[in-house]
Amino acid sequence: MRSEKEKMLAGELYDPLDQQLKDARLQARLLIKAFNDTREDEVDQRNKILGELIPGAGEGLWLQPPFYCDYGTNMKMGEKVFFNFNCIVLDVATVTIGSRTMFGPNVQIYTATHPVNHTERTSGLEYGKPIVIGDDVWVGGSAVICPGVTIGDRSVIGAGSVVTKDIPADVFAAGNPCKVIRALTSEDKN
Repeated sequence: MRSEKEKMLAGELYDPLDQQLKDARLQARLLIKAFNDTREDEVDQRNKILGELIPGAGEGLWLQPPFYCDYGTNMKMGEKVFFNFNCIVLDVATVTIGSRTMFGPNVQIYTATHPVNHTERTSGLEYGKPIVIGDDVWVGGSAVICPGVTIGDRSVIGAGSVVTKDIPADVFAAGNPCKVIRALTSEDKN
């Protein structure tokens, strides 16, 4: 029989009140609090905490506190990823972020979702859909990235956007719902 964690990571309905998952979230909360309470000059302490919280992060991860996530262990990041103040990542499914990707303040990344059918939803079960964000992406402040979305390399997501569908590489996209506004030009890429 599969554990609730295995179901969660497979994108199946799972029980978020399972003790193993509750323990993992508590561990993440303790690490998040410790990280958010550090000073900017406590670089070694910050790096130690982030290594425990997000072991799948590449070199040069920079998070401006406060930062929040469900587990941390379900995030995979390339090098030099930057999160500005007050970002939230609900990582019940895998969140993959490419190198040199930047997130403005208040960006929210949600892999977690619930059944649309009210009978299933009242069961308390939930599920997640993975999110993939490519290399060199810039996500503007207060954007929301919804479950199951992929954002292609080098794209720019405008501030306040709600990304509900995949966004290809090399575009500027914005709005609610987020849509491609234009392709990035060679001048934009320099």
